[in-house]
Amino acid sequence: MNPKIFVNLAVKDLPKSMAFYEELGFANNPQFTDDTAACMVLSDDIYVMLLTHEKFKGFIPTSIADTRKSTGALYALTRASREQVDEMVRTAVAAGGNTYSEPQDHGFMYQHGFQDPDGHIWEPFYMNPEALDG
Repeated sequence: MNPKIFVNLAVKDLPKSMAFYEELGFANNPQFTDDTAACMVLSDDIYVMLLTHEKFKGFIPTSIADTRKSTGALYALTRASREQVDEMVRTAVAAGGNTYSEPQDHGFMYQHGFQDPDGHIWEPFYMNPEALDG
C-alpha cells in the first residue's frame, strides 16, 4: 500500500473552509464528514481533514496555534505547470484566501503561496524536470 497523507487543520468556520477547499478542486468525502470535521480529498493519496477547534483540541496536548499570527508549517503541493501554480493562487484569493509574497522563480522551480481563511499557508510549486536532468 502506498503511504497516504492526512493533513489535519483547525478551522474556525467549517462550512466556509469546506467551500474554500472545494473551490481549489478538493472533493468532500461525506463518509468522514460531520458537523465537527470534513474530509477533503485532493488525490488518492492526499487528504485534508478540516476540524473545528473543539474537535482539533481532542487530538493535541497543547493549545491551537493562531496561524494568523505565527506559522507552524508550510504545505507544499506540486502542480503540473507554472500556469497551474498561478491558477491555484488566483482561485484561492477569489475564494477568500490571500497571498503573502510575490511568486518566486528559481529557474528549476517556480512557486507561489497563499493563506486559507484560517491562515494556513499553502505553497503550490512547479519543478521543471528538464532543469533537474542537467
